[in-house]
Amino acid sequence: MEYFSGFTPEWKITFGQMMVLSTIAILIFLYGMYLNLKKWSYGSEGYGLEPSNGNVLAFIKTFIIQLGQASHAPHAQPLWKVIILDILLQRRIWRKHPIRWFMHMAIFVGWMTLFLLSVAMFVVELMHLAGINVDPMAFRESAQWAFHWFSILLTVGVLIAIFRRIFIPKIREATIAYDTILLAGLTLIIVTGFVANGIRIDQVWGLGIDPFYAPIVALFHSVISLLFCIAYIPFSKYIHVIATPLALIANKGGE
Repeated sequence: MEYFSGFTPEWKITFGQMMVLSTIAILIFLYGMYLNLKKWSYGSEGYGLEPSNGNVLAFIKTFIIQLGQASHAPHAQPLWKVIILDILLQRRIWRKHPIRWFMHMAIFVGWMTLFLLSVAMFVVELMHLAGINVDPMAFRESAQWAFHWFSILLTVGVLIAIFRRIFIPKIREATIAYDTILLAGLTLIIVTGFVANGIRIDQVWGLGIDPFYAPIVALFHSVISLLFCIAYIPFSKYIHVIATPLALIANKGGE
């Protein structure tokens, strides 16, 4: 059964309407990033620059200048090493605790791969609407295995995070509302995604829900994903997925 998300099988949300929702989520994200860059710019003092008073361009200029500076710090490393070892492979977390590293990598790889697959699906849909000879449904079906297994990888990472925050006293005591909201949001997205797909392809993880409700679950999953995984990032603790790589690059890595 194929469908766009909607409130009922008869009242479906079209691709164009989903594009509008996606655009709104992206605009909220960009506005949030502007606020963050403005906040970070207050610390953009150095290299002969005056305090920026919230000037975003001053932050960007300072970052570029610092990036180009030769550093004599013992930990300074080439940019390619910083990107591969510190950002992509997260070696600093590995050195602290292998299980924590696996949890972070499972969430990071699962989340980013699903995001890129969704972007690819979006591009294929645009190409199809533009008259280019591509088959969105064929692409969707060929990518199903990747959606499925990377969703499982993301689920494993989230389950480890939940287990650690429930059963490890030190981590439980350090847990704040931000952590709970993030885990709850990811869990909701994962569950609704599996259920919506299970209903669509008539699998056990569809929980036996009547196919009539499949578009409703799919719509809920789509909207929550857009709001939580895009729009909410600059306003949440997840901003570290952007701030941490920037700090590592600016500081020439981290041992």
